[in-house]
Amino acid sequence: MDIAEILDSDFLHRLSFFNFENAITAAFYADKNLNLLNANKNFENLFSKGIETKSQNLLTLLANLGVEQKTITDFKTTLHKDGKVLIPQIKVKLNDENRYFSLLSTMTKSSITDSLNGVQGQLIDRTAETILKEENEKLMSLNKEAYDSLKEKNTKLEKISNRLAKYLSPQIYKNIFEAETEQTNDYKRKKLTVFFSDIKGFTDLSDSLDPDLLAELINDYLSAMTEIALKYGGTIDKFIGDAILIFFGDPESDGLKNDASKCLSMAIAMQNKVAELDRHWREDQGITEGLKVRMGISTGFCTVGNFGSVQRVDYTVLGSTVNLASRLESVCQPNKILVAPETKTLLEKEFKFEAQDTVELKGLNLPVTPYQYLDLEKTTPPEILEGEVVDIIVKQPSDIERILHELKSLQRDYEEKLFQTVSHKKNKK
Repeated sequence: MDIAEILDSDFLHRLSFFNFENAITAAFYADKNLNLLNANKNFENLFSKGIETKSQNLLTLLANLGVEQKTITDFKTTLHKDGKVLIPQIKVKLNDENRYFSLLSTMTKSSITDSLNGVQGQLIDRTAETILKEENEKLMSLNKEAYDSLKEKNTKLEKISNRLAKYLSPQIYKNIFEAETEQTNDYKRKKLTVFFSDIKGFTDLSDSLDPDLLAELINDYLSAMTEIALKYGGTIDKFIGDAILIFFGDPESDGLKNDASKCLSMAIAMQNKVAELDRHWREDQGITEGLKVRMGISTGFCTVGNFGSVQRVDYTVLGSTVNLASRLESVCQPNKILVAPETKTLLEKEFKFEAQDTVELKGLNLPVTPYQYLDLEKTTPPEILEGEVVDIIVKQPSDIERILHELKSLQRDYEEKLFQTVSHKKNKK
């Protein structure tokens, strides 16, 4: 005898549905044709008043909840094919509020009675976690946008920073970007060594050359000088056309003597590079006058700091020491280096100098005796040409001593050759 004939089918449905009555999910039970047989209060509360749930087809009820037709069709197809189905998310609008559920259904089979063969399922409310997930996704999207924006701004700042680096000395650049305050009126009185240089005849040269060629030559020249200045630790104050102003001793200093030594060593390296560029200008560019650069160096007290207007400031040096370096450069011979007396005193044990005629310089109260640097290792020796007549070419006064030495050497060689010739003749006899 079938148990359904002993027990009422409604009783069996209630018995099998007992565990779902108090579930927190919206649970339901339908026959194999998906006609609803039983549902708990949570399921019934999903529907508006007036909608009867009992004996209604589950697919119709899902449509009443606003579930998309495609989702309903997929639900039915998958359930009959696999015997179970899980729809992770369906969107339902209840009381003008969007709610989100996952739908889990399974086909049930009973060997006791056919009345227990059907579909058991539940709608699990995922509204809170779905909204939280959406908010998290929005937050992540906002974070990504903020990150991308910050990255873009950092890239722009890096480009600006790289551009600024070309306009500022590394020391000044570091001082600006590592400073903890925005204070710009910081002035110091310090003893510095100041370097000034310019190209002889630059104005005439600029008027005679094609602008593109002029720009190429000057940029190459200034780039080479800048590289040397950075190598020796100079603070590049500014370029004024072809002129260059560099100082040593701020913002970093190795001591007054070492600062002066580095400055002169830099100037020597620059003049050596100028000689190389001079050949290029003459031989490759056809500039007859070539490249001739004058250099002046002075040591003394300067005021250093940020000078300018509210809108724009320059980190620069002011004072008579700067003026003296400029004036020494203006009276310097081409491709030479003139230093002020105080610079010479600091460096005379390390470098060789020669006093020049005392001069009165514009802007200075007292006459100044400049000193020309003598690069003894690189001074071209006097040219002595042999022949019936000995021609002697003196390039600078300091060559005279070497000339006398060469003459004595020639005399000894001549006497030795004469002695060998006489001895050879006597031996033949």
